Amino acid sequence: MQAQVKWVEDMTFLGQSNSGHSVVMDGNGGSKAPSPMEMVLMAAGGCSSVDVVDGLKSAEQNVTGCEAQLSATRRDQAPKLFTEVNIHFVVAGDDLDESVVAKVTADSLEKYCSVCLMLGEGIKMTHSYEIVAS
Repeated sequence: MQAQVKWVEDMTFLGQSNSGHSVVMDGNGGSKAPSPMEMVLMAAGGCSSVDVVDGLKSAEQNVTGCEAQLSATRRDQAPKLFTEVNIHFVVAGDDLDESVVAKVTADSLEKYCSVCLMLGEGIKMTHSYEIVAS
């Protein structure tokens, strides 16, 4: 896997993936675009959501929606690393088995999500979930 990041102007950068996609990042705390740390947080939500939806579909659950709501705490001083991240999954579907939802959300953070597993090496990663009818 490869990527590149180019400085555009001021503290604005353009990230380009090897797959041909681009994203703007703002080093001024997100005034023009997501900051790099916000991108890391969104990456954790995206990666874990893929696991949750895939796990529910594999378990033949009738999942119709999945939203990952992320909250994080960072150190006050540089480097302003994350110290804690919680991912709250709001899963929608018809007749979802709560035990399956509990398992796939836990398995994502503990076994499958590459981003969460990398982050979890140095920070406290937690999760929660709720099931809503679709």
